[in-house]
Amino acid sequence: MFERVRVLIEKEWAEVFKNRMVLFTVALMPLLFTILPLTVLFLTPSGSGDSADMPEMFAASCGQSMSANECLQIYLIDEFLLLYMMMPLAIPIAIAAYSIVGEKTTRSLEPLLATPITTEELLLGKGLAAVLPAILITWLCFGIFLLLAPLSGISAAVRAHVFGPTWLLAVLLLGPLMAIAAVNFAIIVSSRVSDPRTAEQVSMVIIVPLMVVLFGQLAGVIILNPTFMLISIAVMLAADVGLVYLGARLFGREVILTRWK
Repeated sequence: MFERVRVLIEKEWAEVFKNRMVLFTVALMPLLFTILPLTVLFLTPSGSGDSADMPEMFAASCGQSMSANECLQIYLIDEFLLLYMMMPLAIPIAIAAYSIVGEKTTRSLEPLLATPITTEELLLGKGLAAVLPAILITWLCFGIFLLLAPLSGISAAVRAHVFGPTWLLAVLLLGPLMAIAAVNFAIIVSSRVSDPRTAEQVSMVIIVPLMVVLFGQLAGVIILNPTFMLISIAVMLAADVGLVYLGARLFGREVILTRWK
């Protein structure tokens, strides 16, 4: 089983990364999402903070020992935390949305389905081929951010926040769970449409809840903290289980073999 899954993953990577749009999503977007928060921190001079620059609820949540500038920097970089949560959503969608319908257009899926590989092995291989790059790239970009953040002049309090439970839970746990959900949703969509671009565009709907969190944070309605992250992790675990089950049920192997033209 594992040998067939490994071969399928290698096959997926060899084919998918020939697509320029996938390469753009995998390479340039993480680079941009890493540079942006570092630039904002560097351009936020010491002593420039003001409680009026951030939602009242967020300002009230800052520790009494923090200056207004430190609180403002934490508010700003927490906005960019959502970028690190968006990477494990967007990257696997670009890969997984192409994984099934792309093979449909090149007529390479039918021969694959005619092999002894099981449906579970097929979905596992295609899922891992999309999830692994997303998780590894997100963790790599986060590591680069952690290494370069002190050069932007942030204080010890701000560095402690970045190394704290909110960011670690979001990047190390919630991110991979979101990647799994994105992949399974994209595979469901990809197996139902006939064009790779349509599959990717429809799959991007899964980013909507993250945008709701972003606007809620900007409005001061939502504050990213360990409690919020733990609740989100529980929700994503349930969503992953449901999407994996639904994806396996909706993947019509026989339909693909007999009706796709």
